[in-house]
Amino acid sequence: MNLDLKNKRAIVCGSTQGIGKAVALELAHMGANVTLIARNEQALKETKAELSNNGSQLHSYICADFSEPQKLKELVEQFIQRSGPVNILVNNTGGPPAGPIVNAKTDEFLSAFNNHLICNHLLTQACMEGMKQSGYGRIINVISTSVKQALPNLGVSNTIRAAVGNWAKTMANELGKFGITVNNVLPGATATQRLSNIIENKALKTNSNNDAVKKEMLHEIPLGRFAEASEVAAAVAFLASPAAAYINGINLPVDGGRTSSL
Repeated sequence: MNLDLKNKRAIVCGSTQGIGKAVALELAHMGANVTLIARNEQALKETKAELSNNGSQLHSYICADFSEPQKLKELVEQFIQRSGPVNILVNNTGGPPAGPIVNAKTDEFLSAFNNHLICNHLLTQACMEGMKQSGYGRIINVISTSVKQALPNLGVSNTIRAAVGNWAKTMANELGKFGITVNNVLPGATATQRLSNIIENKALKTNSNNDAVKKEMLHEIPLGRFAEASEVAAAVAFLASPAAAYINGINLPVDGGRTSSL
């Protein structure tokens, strides 16, 4: 099975912590030249220093804020003009704050729509011509299992993630003829800072404690544990590899079996 990403250039968004960082580390381990994107430059420098280097890899970073989609696109376009085409794009950014949908403000939907769908779209537009020309294109969107099954107390996230899922399927249909695949990885409960925040928020709102909330969440997972970020990264890395050339337009849950639908 060909998992070699040598001489491939990858952009990984939200790559200084959690799942994004784990993806960047895995792609670098597989031989890709990785460009990190996040808004904290010091964290970008520290993460870049952690990436594996076999002597031929040229890792880099772009400091950008997803709350400014057009500026993000401009920075990526400038990078591509300087460095050449991008073969792999991993769209990933932190999810919207938790909360019931009945209390959600309009601005929360608009902000999440910009941070997720609009940024994904602009980055794909910036990268797709180079993918066509190079003959290798992989677009992987890290979303959520809420694409398949709405999650309690994540009203805004459920709404926006579903929109991104349908955007990705449409993009897969249109780009497939160029040999560019577009797929979604749907992490379940993963041991990241976001999960810790969700647990704390739920404990506070239900007058409970973190351990009780955690036990309740684990009860819903057949494997009985939370995912490690590296386990989600492995799924992303496989979809980015030559071995996954005929996998296109799918939602891949990495959730320990929690999602009740097939």
